[in-house]
Amino acid sequence: MALSRVFSFDDPSACQVIFPSADVELLPTSRGDFHADVTQVGMNGIWMHRIHISLPEINTVAVKPGRRSIGFLTEGNSSSLLNCGLDVVPGDIVMNRSDVVHQRSGTNFHYGTVSLPSEYLAAAAEAINGRELPETTRKSIIRPPSRLMLRLLNLHKSIGQLAHDTPDILQIPQVSRALENELVHILVRCLAEGHAVEPTAGRRSHDTILARFVRFLEANPDRPLYLAEICVAIGAAERTLRASCEEHLGMGPIRYLTLRRMHLVRRALLAADPSTATVTRIVTDHGFWELGRFSATYRALFGEPPSDTLRQRPGQTATNLITYPPPQPHNFPIRQRAS
Repeated sequence: MALSRVFSFDDPSACQVIFPSADVELLPTSRGDFHADVTQVGMNGIWMHRIHISLPEINTVAVKPGRRSIGFLTEGNSSSLLNCGLDVVPGDIVMNRSDVVHQRSGTNFHYGTVSLPSEYLAAAAEAINGRELPETTRKSIIRPPSRLMLRLLNLHKSIGQLAHDTPDILQIPQVSRALENELVHILVRCLAEGHAVEPTAGRRSHDTILARFVRFLEANPDRPLYLAEICVAIGAAERTLRASCEEHLGMGPIRYLTLRRMHLVRRALLAADPSTATVTRIVTDHGFWELGRFSATYRALFGEPPSDTLRQRPGQTATNLITYPPPQPHNFPIRQRAS
């Protein structure tokens, strides 16, 4: 039996907590009204999402251990996507394992995902193809035959439409089981019959450096950081760190550090009790000491002074997250390979 939810968000911090199969951080990169629509469907361990986000953003995704995540652009008019420095075009499948992934998208972004247990995918591939999926690097782009990709896009859209229009149909076990098996079947064929676009050695090196950079930022959230200090800590030359950040994030390391901490401050302000908290304390707790410069940058990014944010009630949050049952054994029909 499938479970489905449809969300509409005006706050990126509320949006990012609804994904049960991954840890997600969304950082809009431009001023404007943030809006996200998310459709979520769960079928026996499989999680399916359809996502529309209004503003350009950088997102960091860490797929939870033991799962595989597959993503793709769902609309031809969607903004572009950069996944770990690789361009993703309509018809591509992004394949990620349990690793940290950085993605960059533009205005009007339409994206779809399917996440499932690694063992489930392996068993399905063996049953459907009679062999394991081709080995790829931990972060790859797969380009399936266009006819198969079109079938995947149409099925993914149809399931999302059912969640919007007639969610009760998904509660019928026979319906959800049929949709689940068809989704896994076409997904396996796309992965098996597509060809992989592997990152170059240089891109893989930049990806490693970026991961060290982000881990260092997470370990030092509350003090000023300087570029020379960061480079020493992560073992990378300044020029290499800049190139890694520009390639993956579209901006230099200090600008990314500032952007990330600005969003952390905003989340803290929205969550704080205005009767006891102060802007100064929250701001300095996040490593900002030049309060005048901070206030000007904050207003330019969010369109209001931090004091106004503190007085607001928190935006929509996701509560009562659904816990899906663990995947059960599946009897996939084994198709004989041509001799």
